[in-house]
Parts: sequence; C-alpha cells; structure tokens
Amino acid sequence: MEAAISAEGGPRAALFAPFVSRTLTLPNRIVMSPMGRAHAEAGRPHADYAAYFRRRIEGGVGLAITGAAAVAHDLADYDGTGPHFHGAEALAGWRAVLDEVHAAGGRLIPQIWHTGMARHVEAFGGGSAIGPSGYAIADLDAGRGPSGRAMTEADMDAVAAAFAGSAAVARAQGFDGIEVHAGHGFLLDQFLWPATNRRTDAHGGSPANRARFPARVVAACRAAVGPDFPILLRLSQFKIDAYGARIADTPDELGALLAPLVDAGVDILHCSQREAWEPAFAGSDRNLAAWAKALTGLPTIAVGSIGLAGLFTEEEAATPGAGLPGVSLERLDQVAEQLARGDFDLLAIGRSLLADPAWPNKVRDGCEASLRPLDLAALTLLR
Repeated sequence: MEAAISAEGGPRAALFAPFVSRTLTLPNRIVMSPMGRAHAEAGRPHADYAAYFRRRIEGGVGLAITGAAAVAHDLADYDGTGPHFHGAEALAGWRAVLDEVHAAGGRLIPQIWHTGMARHVEAFGGGSAIGPSGYAIADLDAGRGPSGRAMTEADMDAVAAAFAGSAAVARAQGFDGIEVHAGHGFLLDQFLWPATNRRTDAHGGSPANRARFPARVVAACRAAVGPDFPILLRLSQFKIDAYGARIADTPDELGALLAPLVDAGVDILHCSQREAWEPAFAGSDRNLAAWAKALTGLPTIAVGSIGLAGLFTEEEAATPGAGLPGVSLERLDQVAEQLARGDFDLLAIGRSLLADPAWPNKVRDGCEASLRPLDLAALTLLR
C-alpha cells in the first residue's frame, strides 16, 4: 500500500504530489471525472471535444476520463446522444481528442459502458432492454414486474466481448488505460445491486455471485489488453434515479463484491459518492474510496461535489430560473487531509471543472477567489 503523502505546505499540497501505481504514473492527484456531455451525433464525439479536454489538461488535470462511451452491442447505447467507443467514425473522433490531450502533455482514458435496463428505449423507436433480471429502476418505483429481458449466458458472452473489443481498441490507439463503468445504475451495477439482480442462478444472491458477471467483463478486458495496461473500474452505492440505493450494507459485503473484480484484473477503483466526504458506513469516517482501498489494497479515486456549495439533480439544473450551487472549497481541505494520510490516492473533480477548466492551477496557486461558478451553459455546452 502506498505511503502517506507529505502534507508540507498544507493539506492541499497533497493534491499536487506525483502518483505512481503498478500500471499508471501521473504528475498529480487530480483526475477529471467522467461526465456525459452528449453532443455526439451518430456516436462520434463532437469536434469541440478535443479542445474541451485539452483546456482541462492545460488547467492542471493529471488525468482526464471521458464521459461514458457505448461498447459495440446493439442494446448498449443510452439515449442516442452520447459517444460510442467502436466504429470507424467514432474512433476517428476519439483519435483527434487523444492527439490534443497528448500534445498538451496529458493522459486520457475512455470510460466504456453498457446501459442495460437504464437504456431509453423510446429514443430508439421502442424495443427492449436487457439486465440481470429485466428490472429497471422505474419498475421498482412503480412496484411492477420487469419491463425488459433477463440476460442469458449468450447475452453475457456478447456483452463481455463488446467490452473487450473496446478495451483492445483503446490500447491499440494509444490511450492511457480504460475505465469500466460499473456504477450509477447501469448494466454492471445492475448485477451488483440486489434490487435489480433477482437471479437465482450463479449470477445472483451472494455478493460473490452478484459480482460474477462484472468480473467476467473485467477479465475479458484484461485478456484483451495484457497485464500492464491500466484498468479502472467505477462503482457507486447510489444510482442516478435512486440516490438512497446501496450495493453493500457493510464493509464485509463491499469486500466480498470487490474481491472478484480485483482478481479479474482491476488496477484502480473509482468510488463515486454524491459528496466525497460522507462516511460510507456507520461507525467510521472512511468514505467509499477509503473503504475500498482498505479492503483491497488497490489505489482508489474519491469523487463527489468537490468545489460546490451544494447538491442538485439534472432535473433541478434544467428548471428555468433554478439557481445552481456556487463555489465552495469548505470540504476540500478535509478530503485533502484524507488523501495526504493515504486513505485514498486520487481525487476526481467533475462539475467544478466544467465551470472552470483552470480549477487545479488556481487551487495550486492560491487563486481560489477567481474560480468561476457553475452555470447552465457550463452544464450544456462544450466550453
């Protein structure tokens, strides 16, 4: 396990210490969190993506992770507005983004996903969605039966192969790793969460069983990229439409879920919370990233509302006249202290970087008073 970072110069100095793991070396501890930006006609990243990511690298980000990009499976896409990570047109767009990031001296990792039962089937003219048991969050909320189809072994093989294909492309194109999306209520998370995984076969029930298919996906990616290519995995307790959801009620249950994923080849765990400083379980001040590191020994990334003065939902942000939370670094020193003592290893910044691409450099240089606040344009435009 990595030693604690020197906090000489104050806790925020820990954010700017180099990071070295088995497969990944970074100039500092600040990661650009993956954020879905849409703007991807027919799956190709918008031409402005390249400059958008480059600005964040020039602003001091050590690693940028793209918003989720769909793997090559017919039912993977979310709503038709996001990028793909397959096909000549989409990959040409990503190559342009990667070239800009590398030209600026940065590192870029694509986040790859399958949306499962979160798929907006109406955006594709109807049809079905697939998941562990066919249950969407809307089905749970309505107290009704499954609106989709439970996956077969053949489905699982096809999805795992699609993830592996995107992983292989990422390595071949020169990306700096991949992140497998297994959080926020999408397909792999639907297997981890008992509410949507009601299977009675080897893929349901115990934590180890619920992790079996996500681990199969990770193992397929690892086989496709070899032993030394970074594989990150994003996980969460909450879901986009179920903020109180939990995949694990105790540290022991979380450890049992994570063990198969680690064995399959994950290098770094990216642990998403709505607020990074919140304890994950009663009786300890450890957040989700700190628990994941303690349980697995792997490096971890903490993320959640750093730099913002409050929480909001997508619906609230889209409401005409609604105010967005302003700039606040009140909690930054708390999580920086946890980073410095080695509770976790990296800190991902999301919407604060949408508001101000130079957020890392301004924090490093003591220019917090000049940080730009979040506005609706930052949430909707690639600026």
